Amino acid sequence: MEEKTLFEFSPYHVLMAAAGAAIFLAHWLPRLLSLRAASSSALLMVLGLAAYLVVPGMPAAFDPTASPRLWEVTSEIVLIVVLFSTGLRIDNVRDYRLWRPTIRLLAIALPATIFVIAVMGWSLAGMTIAGAVLLGAALAPTDPVLAGDVQVGPPLEGREHPLRFALTSEAGLNDGLAFPFVYLGLWFASEGTQPSDWLSIWLLRDVLYRIAVGVVMGAAVGWLLGKSLFHAPGATGLAQTGPGVVALAAVLLCYGVVELAEGYGFIGSFVAGVICRRVEEKHEFHRRLHAFSEPIEHAVTAILLVLLGSTLPDLWPALNWRHALIGLGLLLVVRPLLGWLSLARTELTSRERWLVGLFGVRGVGSIYYLAYASSHIEFINEKELWALVVFTIFASAVIHGATGFLVERAADRVNCQK
Repeated sequence: MEEKTLFEFSPYHVLMAAAGAAIFLAHWLPRLLSLRAASSSALLMVLGLAAYLVVPGMPAAFDPTASPRLWEVTSEIVLIVVLFSTGLRIDNVRDYRLWRPTIRLLAIALPATIFVIAVMGWSLAGMTIAGAVLLGAALAPTDPVLAGDVQVGPPLEGREHPLRFALTSEAGLNDGLAFPFVYLGLWFASEGTQPSDWLSIWLLRDVLYRIAVGVVMGAAVGWLLGKSLFHAPGATGLAQTGPGVVALAAVLLCYGVVELAEGYGFIGSFVAGVICRRVEEKHEFHRRLHAFSEPIEHAVTAILLVLLGSTLPDLWPALNWRHALIGLGLLLVVRPLLGWLSLARTELTSRERWLVGLFGVRGVGSIYYLAYASSHIEFINEKELWALVVFTIFASAVIHGATGFLVERAADRVNCQK
């Protein structure tokens, strides 16, 4: 047997040490420098990049074009946990006026953003129709993970003014509602650009059926979970002393059941959280469920962002000024303008509409959609797609991390004036 060299460094353990140091520094430096914690998202990616450039003995970066399944599963776990938790946080769902901006953002701004980004990807970056549609679907949804600072607070805290409610409910639903357009990109890639051959299947199955199953089964699982927690025999003890891991059990159960029925599990996870909360709205156990979910969300997201930063040296050579223009155009022009226009004739003032449009954070959902599509079919523009999406996430983390306190302060000031 070959004798091992003393003090041989395992690349796996080097990666663990470097990732741990990066996560610690990303959350410590903003406090040392009097920056907002939101800045940690960009710092996590920067420190992940630095670790792979500086630390000796690091393993090869996890190339998303070579192993999309890793990115798909990791981002999927983050999303289902945070979507259920987001549903739990909403205190008031009965006021229709609160939902009007959300409905307009989902029905108008979301498909319009997908269309505009797809056109830009096709005309400006020279992507195929399939790649351009996938780009629009991946970048259109706002992120429920990285925009927590401007969303409603934990359960029973009542931070429910229209700005926060719109940003929270939109982020809770648009991840699932963008999924039909991911399938649209897959249809273009696999069957060609003649929609007469497959359009009816896409509309009936990928749009109507999958959305309906997500809503109905998510509501059913959320209602059953709420009844079992608060009204079933022995439920009182579980609700009083039960562990927060029940939230993880609920997420896995709901997502698995909805996906087995070929529905959209992201929609089901959010709806389940909303309905579970409605069964016993004021119960303290909801705080415990949320308090358990939040650290899982933050921990896995931090690891994901460090690893995403490590891919930058490999992906950025595929990035050119056209890609950067699309990403920055989305964050600074397309989303703010379409968000503002879609919210016309709602109770929100013009200033509030700009704030909702401005804070369209991009993040984990974009990673998932691109990884999901990449694991199902090989796209011609795959390297460019990943480079553009990762650049946009990084730019969003920098822009919204640096300006988020202004948006939050303005939102709170508007709320106080009301």
